[in-house]
Amino acid sequence: MSADQFIQYLVDGLSKGSIYGLVGLGFTIIYAVTRIINFAQGEFVMLAGMLSFLLAITHGLPLPLAAIISILAAAATGGIMYLLAIRTARRASVVSLIIITIGAAIFIRGIAGEQLGKDAIRPPYFTGKEPITFLDANIHPQDLWIIGNTIAVTILIHLFLSRTMIGKALTASAVNPRAESLMGINIKAMALFAFIFAATIGGIGGVVMAPRTMMAYNMGVLVGLKGFIAASIGGFSSPVAAVIGGMILGIVESLAVGVDWGPFTSSYKDVIAISVLLLILLIRSGKLAEEERTG
Repeated sequence: MSADQFIQYLVDGLSKGSIYGLVGLGFTIIYAVTRIINFAQGEFVMLAGMLSFLLAITHGLPLPLAAIISILAAAATGGIMYLLAIRTARRASVVSLIIITIGAAIFIRGIAGEQLGKDAIRPPYFTGKEPITFLDANIHPQDLWIIGNTIAVTILIHLFLSRTMIGKALTASAVNPRAESLMGINIKAMALFAFIFAATIGGIGGVVMAPRTMMAYNMGVLVGLKGFIAASIGGFSSPVAAVIGGMILGIVESLAVGVDWGPFTSSYKDVIAISVLLLILLIRSGKLAEEERTG
């Protein structure tokens, strides 16, 4: 692999890993507050990506306005999902709640397929498609938008969690929910906010991702799985760790495609992701169980 090819694959891996990291962020935020793994997180990405195309191309809205409306729609979907599906079954076991999120994902996917169409679509690029040459490697401008967006969102979330009252309340939920309740903080309101917050982050990822990779109604499954793996690498303990985990996964996938593995081709990159997940579960199964008992 030449130097320019290495840079090409590295940027591609960082771009994909940024999306995985944003989805992983959503997993960690919801898990921290509710101890629920929300397997509908990838559907928020899909929903915002497809809506941005529909609003910008079909209805002719300016791309920034279409992006904002799409993100808000994803956020609203997250809130409605919590109120109708999670909050009403809050006394159910954690396993039952996880199964409910899987059912919600199937429901959202089905509605999106019927209402938004089943064909893959591509919203307009943010700043054109002319590649940027760097050290003989051609970098797509949308990749820079994806990477820069993820870095900016991660920094803002870190500041939000550490500098604002709502952010500190969410952090307290992760540390000791019972003590937080005794201090007068509304746990249900924090859980609702966590779902809306996570869906917003997923929506942002979908809006910046769709012009580069295209978007289809059934893409949320794989994107959500990669985000779950990213959060698993970080241990569900830190939003920043989830983003780093996503970056690592994206780079490993991309470089594995670029290396000459004989009969192995790019179609095996998803096998790599699943292998990483299985390895994490084997290594961390005891620790994850202990976190669940103490949580």
